[in-house]
Amino acid sequence: MSPNGSDRSPRRPMRRKLLQALTAGLVLATATGCTYKDFPRLGMPTPATEEAPRILSLWQGSWAAALATGVLVWGLILWSAMFHRRSRTKIEVPAQTRYNMPIEALYTVVPLIIVSVLFYFTARDESKLLSLDKKPDVTINVVGYQWSWGFNYVTPVSGVTGDAKTDPNLSAIPDRFKKDFPANAGGVYDFGTPATRNPQTNNPGPTLWLPKGKTVRFVLTSRDVIHSFWVLPFLMKQDVIPGHTNAFQVTPNMEGTYRGKCAELCGVDHSRMLFNVKIVSPERYEQHLKDLAKKGQTGYIPAGIAQTSHEKNRETNNL
Repeated sequence: MSPNGSDRSPRRPMRRKLLQALTAGLVLATATGCTYKDFPRLGMPTPATEEAPRILSLWQGSWAAALATGVLVWGLILWSAMFHRRSRTKIEVPAQTRYNMPIEALYTVVPLIIVSVLFYFTARDESKLLSLDKKPDVTINVVGYQWSWGFNYVTPVSGVTGDAKTDPNLSAIPDRFKKDFPANAGGVYDFGTPATRNPQTNNPGPTLWLPKGKTVRFVLTSRDVIHSFWVLPFLMKQDVIPGHTNAFQVTPNMEGTYRGKCAELCGVDHSRMLFNVKIVSPERYEQHLKDLAKKGQTGYIPAGIAQTSHEKNRETNNL
């Protein structure tokens, strides 16, 4: 009994305070400046392609699993700290537990289940996102170099002669990608330096134009070191590796001008490897290609370092 004769447990006020603290924490965590539409994205940009929501869903699922695990662990820690603390009146040593087989089995099996589930969804989405089964409407060779980007628009352009499949500047690109190049694609190009800026937004870097609603395949090559091609609202990035060609494709579905950057530490001016992506209507995209041709930017800039022997062997085995 308590000193005033009551049999009320002194721990009840502590439980009440703990509940109040948890409620206050929940309010602080949710009462941010984000709108209800922004909160489910967990800080990710608004998706600008048809494929990006799949990545966002994977991100949300991973965070939900991490949050549930964290709440469980934090709850057990707080519960142990609050309700198994040393008594002020009792000084005896509590009963010592050397092991508990059900608990040990639980914290071995549960993490394995969590990792297995995350692996399944990651592998499923990755195979879908990196699939090149669908023939693209537009192919763009993205060239990374210290310290900016070049863009080869592999497409037939009125008044431009040439063939991307035999152009020596694109010799570093494997035949498995060239087979999907359009016939007689003379093409045009654009490139930048760290001092280049977008004329509309004044953001640094060259501007890559993409047509809305068209499937775009990016063929990634490097002239020097490893870079990484990252367009923020695409919610994905892929390495640009010398001697090894990567590719992925997306379908832009939201017009606008967005930021892109190199996501791989590539040297002293890595932070200046910025670019812009402008998603426009197919008509404006075609007009942009004609404008590049009028500027004399016809043909292709060198794609990069030729394939290594290992990559050539891999391509031969995949044909």
